[in-house]
Amino acid sequence: MLKQIKAFFREHLAPDEHETAEAEKHRIRLAVGALLLEMTRMDGEIRPEQCARVESAIRDHFGLSSDETRQLIEMAEAERHDATDYFQFTSLINGAYDPEQKQQIIEQLWAVALANDELHRYEEYLVRKVAQLLHVPHGAFIAAKHRASDSS
Repeated sequence: MLKQIKAFFREHLAPDEHETAEAEKHRIRLAVGALLLEMTRMDGEIRPEQCARVESAIRDHFGLSSDETRQLIEMAEAERHDATDYFQFTSLINGAYDPEQKQQIIEQLWAVALANDELHRYEEYLVRKVAQLLHVPHGAFIAAKHRASDSS
């Protein structure tokens, strides 16, 4: 009888590995999106060119359609709004991304910050803080800034 109950729970109530992997992937996408969206608010003004840069970064980075991108941005905005710190986002990213992927996020943050051709000190602070939380070396942090400014 006990074996049957355990088998039932294993078959019907245990989390599906595929669903768990998808949920994890979704949480990481939300974390990246929330950090990019946070950048659009750092200087006190939400600028259209920065929002457009966030949208293209999310779409390109995750290979999403326009509708999927808009949905992710809406959910990431809710996550960003409810967040109390950046660690909840960076800890997810640290657990799933390799150093190169983390550097890509830093480059995207720089690209959003520089999208309006101005760099506010709070924008630079955010990139620096996230880079520290993601354990991105200073040299990679600077290289990401140069790549982002060259591409804008």
